[in-house]
Amino acid sequence: MSEKQTEVMREGKGFIAALDQSGGSTPKALRLYGIPEDAYQGEDEMFDLVHQMRTRIITSPSFTSEKILAAILFEMTMDREIDGIPTAQYLWEKKGIVPLLKTDKGLADKENGVQVMKDNPGLDELCKRAVEKGIYGTKMRSVIHEANAEGIKAVIEQQFEVGKQILSHGLVPIIEPEVDINAPDKAEAEKMMRDEIKRCLDELPEDQQVMLKVTIPTEDGFYTPLIEHPRVMRVVALSGGYERTDANERLSRNPGLIASFSRALTEGLSADQSDEDFNKTLAESIEGIYQASIA
Repeated sequence: MSEKQTEVMREGKGFIAALDQSGGSTPKALRLYGIPEDAYQGEDEMFDLVHQMRTRIITSPSFTSEKILAAILFEMTMDREIDGIPTAQYLWEKKGIVPLLKTDKGLADKENGVQVMKDNPGLDELCKRAVEKGIYGTKMRSVIHEANAEGIKAVIEQQFEVGKQILSHGLVPIIEPEVDINAPDKAEAEKMMRDEIKRCLDELPEDQQVMLKVTIPTEDGFYTPLIEHPRVMRVVALSGGYERTDANERLSRNPGLIASFSRALTEGLSADQSDEDFNKTLAESIEGIYQASIA
């Protein structure tokens, strides 16, 4: 972890690109990119294709540190190369973009209105490899489907417990308790979640900081108390299923909250586009998300 990367994450103007679709979400990402499931056989071919897509995005002229602070990678992307250079190293050395890593192993079954993360016995080993490969921080996702106090407490406590494990390796964790945008009591769930997060933040040692990744809130400015918390390096927002235009508009009403979009970032990109059309579409997407993030 470098001081320069910490400065970028704390003070930089821009957003985080989420390029971390994993095994379960990769077929959908490829389908949206114009590659149907009958176009490849098995996981190896699938991951080759998604790496080609990510390489095309990362090497695009518009994908620069001028508007993008960091990029979240899938483990297999971290282990691969771009132009003969390990992906994380390429991002930082060639683009000035901070490399982050998705570390969770997916979601457990729904219980008490939430999905906590599956057990991750290999996390310490993954963190060691991440440090060796120049990764700055990590992210891990849980999902809250309803305002259930017991479930929300379980999500946040697990997130912070795993976050402390990640901090012990010198990495900065992004704690991501996503609230489902279709939750019938979304605003109430967000209030419960914010209270639990604040409690856990207050218990962190003074010399430690985490990042938070949240769904764009129902109430504008709702996460300002977390953005201003001394144990928080940055608060970022996922698009959560909102179309990009809608997500950008909602985000722009929340000062200090920046984007960490995945599907909304790649919306409109297609495998059969010419490089000119691909780069133009991506540049427009990046510009819109950037403007919403600095609003």
